[in-house]
Amino acid sequence: MKRGAFVAGAVAASIPLPAWAESLHDAVGRIAATASGFVGAYARRLGAAAPSLSYNAEIRFPAASIIKVLILVSLYQAAERNPALLARRVRLRASDMVGVTPFLAEARAGSAYAVRYLAKAMIVASDNTAANTLITLLGFDRINATARRANLRHTQLKRHFLDYAAIVRHSENLTTPHDIGALLYQIERGSHEALRTVASPHSCRAMIDLMFHQEDRDKIARGLPKGTPLANKTGEVDFVRNDVAIVDPYGDAPYVLTVLTKGLSNYADGLSAIRRIAKVVHAAIAGG
Repeated sequence: MKRGAFVAGAVAASIPLPAWAESLHDAVGRIAATASGFVGAYARRLGAAAPSLSYNAEIRFPAASIIKVLILVSLYQAAERNPALLARRVRLRASDMVGVTPFLAEARAGSAYAVRYLAKAMIVASDNTAANTLITLLGFDRINATARRANLRHTQLKRHFLDYAAIVRHSENLTTPHDIGALLYQIERGSHEALRTVASPHSCRAMIDLMFHQEDRDKIARGLPKGTPLANKTGEVDFVRNDVAIVDPYGDAPYVLTVLTKGLSNYADGLSAIRRIAKVVHAAIAGG
């Protein structure tokens, strides 16, 4: 038995589950056992008192680029206190530049961009230079304080993206399927129910709009019925493939799904596991 299946099975044995939820948990466990690494997943319907799925959901995983959702929340919280922040132009530092996407194709050290544009580049194209610039602007303390206030007990931002000196020191950006799922749940709840959660309803909608246009649709999206609306953020580093999403964010019955992996020796089976988990979770939640 794989380690992931063993841990999840022990947790399942200690928590009584409705029959359908237990069946979903078992189905996800069987899929996770086919991956070459370790898999965790979390799903929760809007308005549900408890998660529909919690599989290795309290285990820490390398966050990769899904931590950019936390940076985005911290940015919008700061912008609510300083409405001019999103329009402010900031200059790129050479130390923050680690390769760029087409959003910053013409960028040079010293180039200035509006904060709003950097946020778009960070989420839509997962631009690491944009993310590093926003980390520098906001500061690690502010971003990690955002995680604490949101009760993300196992989430930490410890380094800039592709900071190899920090990587050698084992300073890692970490989260859990539950933590990042809870953050997405609060963003969706704020937007859907017009409540202040981790940010104002307006800010929550703006963050969802950015994730709605995120370009990488090769993981959770591939497991959903064609055309299913999705606001997501993916992440990839060595041995890791992650995807976190709000499914049907503007519909009547949205839900959150996060699937994280680590220790993959075969990326194809990791991607397959994410897609298959998305498929069975959607069948269970959206299909009743």
